[in-house]
Amino acid sequence: MQAQKSIPMPPVEFDLNLTHTLVPLKDMSESHLLALLSNASQETVCAGQSLFVAGNYDGQHVYLLHGDVSLVAGDGLRTRVKGRSSLFPIAHQQPRQVTAIAETDCSLVRINSEQLDKLLTWSEVADYLQLNISRERDLDEDVDWMMTVLRSNLFFKVPPLNVEQIFSRLIPQVVYAGDVIIRQGEIGDQCYFIKEGEADVTRHQDNKREHLATIGVGRCFGEDALVNEAARNASVIMRTDGVLMRLGKQDFYRLLKEPVVATLAFNELQNTIAKGAVAVDVRSEEEYSEGHLPQAVNVPLNILAIKSRLLNKENTYLFYCDTGRRSRAAAHLLAQQGYKTLALDNCAQLFTPQAQLIHLTDTQNYLLRDGLAVAGK
Repeated sequence: MQAQKSIPMPPVEFDLNLTHTLVPLKDMSESHLLALLSNASQETVCAGQSLFVAGNYDGQHVYLLHGDVSLVAGDGLRTRVKGRSSLFPIAHQQPRQVTAIAETDCSLVRINSEQLDKLLTWSEVADYLQLNISRERDLDEDVDWMMTVLRSNLFFKVPPLNVEQIFSRLIPQVVYAGDVIIRQGEIGDQCYFIKEGEADVTRHQDNKREHLATIGVGRCFGEDALVNEAARNASVIMRTDGVLMRLGKQDFYRLLKEPVVATLAFNELQNTIAKGAVAVDVRSEEEYSEGHLPQAVNVPLNILAIKSRLLNKENTYLFYCDTGRRSRAAAHLLAQQGYKTLALDNCAQLFTPQAQLIHLTDTQNYLLRDGLAVAGK
């Protein structure tokens, strides 16, 4: 059976109040959520059409906004899902375990799962750094600009584990109105962030100069030529006096490489926990409450900076999530603070239908006390 074609809706603005209630989108900053939704699709599916088919890999989070859907298992068993009855994506295992068929006309949102995971991790790491940066009094004047940088266009291309390195590698450069910062056709050897001022982006084509955009504080430019190792495809000229922060080519390439994170093989999971390692689930509270590892505590990545004070540097902490991206980030960030951390390798194995029935059966809430997990009330 093939999924039937749905009817794409004309381009519309997503209702942020609505999408910001969905799990795990609710934990994303507005800038990262908007970047995610720019590539998402909102669709209408007519009664009788299928949303997805059992056995398929589609790499999507599918959220039902309105209408009724039947989830049909291989044995013919049907389960009805009503729009907004759940804030989670519908029957999210890959490959699909059931076929979803619209019982009524439905509206839904489809989001690329890989992009969601990347932007969610980036957003939550930025939240972690914002809390840490705000505690450093000598950075008070730069907090707003630094947070703008962390939510800039560059960081959708750089692994989030490297974000702590960025500010130590930036070199300030005072510039003046009319200065040509990069020229179309040149080979790029650095990229820039605008700390103060504005610049115009222009392109020469058919003997004419075309104005493409005016960019301001927090915007990164020049990175495409470094990523693609190509000539500059536009010129950037300062519109006003200002200050740029320059990042050299070699430093940029270092940021593209994932740092080494200590990991634990999946087959060593039970033994490591039995030896006293504390399991830490860094997913959202809603995801955690659906089922987690026995006696695992919930420390969502976006509040890691607050909760880290409850950890003990004498204990070992094993981090996990549904894909491994958020947990690797958490393990890396806390290892930098001197904690003993491990990230569970191949986390996705935990979330297969069979493994969930074995490993993720605990729904009790656990808290950190003296660095250890204790049952919550």
